[in-house]
Order: sequence, then C-alpha cells, then structure tokens
Amino acid sequence: MDELERLKVSIARHAGEGLTPTALPGVSVVCSSTTTEPLASMAEPTLAVIAQGVKETTLMGRTFTYGPGQFLVVSVELPVIGHLVQASADEPFLAFVLELRPARIAALLLETASAATARPGAAEATPAGIAVSDAAPALLDATGRLLALLDTPDDAAALATGVEREVLWRLITGPQGRTVRQIGLADSRLAHVARAIRWIRVHYDETLRVEELAALATMSTSSFHRHFRAITSMTPIQYQKQIRLREARTRLLAQPDDITGVGYAVGYDSPSQFSREYRRMFGMAPSRDALALREAAVTSSI
Repeated sequence: MDELERLKVSIARHAGEGLTPTALPGVSVVCSSTTTEPLASMAEPTLAVIAQGVKETTLMGRTFTYGPGQFLVVSVELPVIGHLVQASADEPFLAFVLELRPARIAALLLETASAATARPGAAEATPAGIAVSDAAPALLDATGRLLALLDTPDDAAALATGVEREVLWRLITGPQGRTVRQIGLADSRLAHVARAIRWIRVHYDETLRVEELAALATMSTSSFHRHFRAITSMTPIQYQKQIRLREARTRLLAQPDDITGVGYAVGYDSPSQFSREYRRMFGMAPSRDALALREAAVTSSI
C-alpha cells in the first residue's frame, strides 16, 4: 500500500460526512459522497491534502483545481468559492486538513534557520495567498502517520506534536516553502499584510483608508498596494467589498424584509449601490436572493 492509499484509508476511517474535526488539535478530515454547488466561504491559513476526488477553489476569477496526491496551501484569510467537482458514494471526496499556526511554524524556523532558508533571491518575491502543488511521498507519509495516531491515543499524546512538525517541515522545504515560511515570520510581508486583512475583517463596515492600512502594515502606500494585491489577488477596497457583501448575504437569512437596513449595517450609504454591487457579485438582486436563501434553508431542514 503506497502513501496516498494509506492516507485515503485513514481519512475514510475517521471522517463523517462533511468536515470532521479530530482529537488532534488543528487537524480535520473531509469526506463528501456527493459533488457540491459553488459555495462562498472564508478560507483560513490551512494545508489541505487531497486523497480522493477533485475540488475547485476560485479566488477573484482564478480557479485552482486539485485532486489526489495534490495539496492546497492558504496563507491568509481569503474570500473564496469552493466546489467539489468529483465525488460519489463509491469514491467520496477525501481530504486531510491542517490549520497552519504561525507559532508552530515560527518555532520550527527558529530551530532550523540555516536549513530552512529560501534560495537566494526567493525572499524578495511576495508569495500568493493560495497555491496548489503536487505532494511529495514524504509529505503524504507524514500526514498519513499523523492521522494514524488517532487510533492510538496514548501514542498521540507523546508523538503528535513531533509528527505535525514533520508535516510542517515537508511544507517548508517543499515547492510552497517560501509561502509557509512567511506565515511564521513576524516581520514578513505576508504577516504585515495579514494584520491589515484582520483589521478589514473586523471593521468591514467602516470607511477604509488605505494610508492607515499601509501604516498598520508598516509599508508605504504604494508598497502596501502591490503586496496586498500579490497576496490576495485583489485591492484592499475589493477585499472589503467581498467581506461586506458576504456578511450582507448572511444577514439576509435573518432579515429578508429589511434590504436597506442590511445594506446600511454592512457599511453602504446608498441602497442603490448596495443592490447594484450585490447583484454583480451574487447574480441577483438582494430581495430575490433573500427569498432563494430562505427557501433553500427551509428545504434543507426538512
């Protein structure tokens, strides 16, 4: 049995339908016996290794497709659209998911500084916030052994942290190593932009001043614009708009008859602008979408 097959068997053994957190901190598994419609969500800094099936993730019109033996790395919070495109009852979609915690990565970098440094010149480039690569056998083996510890809780207590470090090491020294390294570096461009992203997430309904965000990220305005776009594939204003409209859609489930109030609540001063931008993003006016959302929620509860 090869590394990918072992990982597949281990995921299937511990997964319920959908996303299942495990007893290992930061580790989840995914199983879906059906394909899904495109669904908007906020992607957090994570590693996802696919054992079976195929998924598509879209960020600002760019689609990343990944399947068995490949992995996805997300380095900052990003508004994406996810879509399972290959899954069935006989061959469900199966994936291993690990939260990428900056403190864990930083600790590993401190202990392995010389071995983990980037190639000359590589640190000058700003890494994208999302990327897909083929998983090396060593990474597949490490993720499989981490999940296997769920079968032996006593072993997990002693060994899980070490095996997680190995998974992170395989990432740091792999094709997306530069991106993963920057997650753990407090003074990296990615970490600086992440601070601005967190501000937007919390204050999405407030007026956004790029100069103030640049200061928060300790960059000049022009440098901040350049690095923010390289990492997120959008401008700060576009990012805020994504957050506002997704929040508005969530609120419409509870307040379908107060379209204007929802628009004001998420930061819009003009109901017409809110409706126009909502229609552009979701394909229909807020009132019609609110009705569709309510009908879908009722149907799913039956």
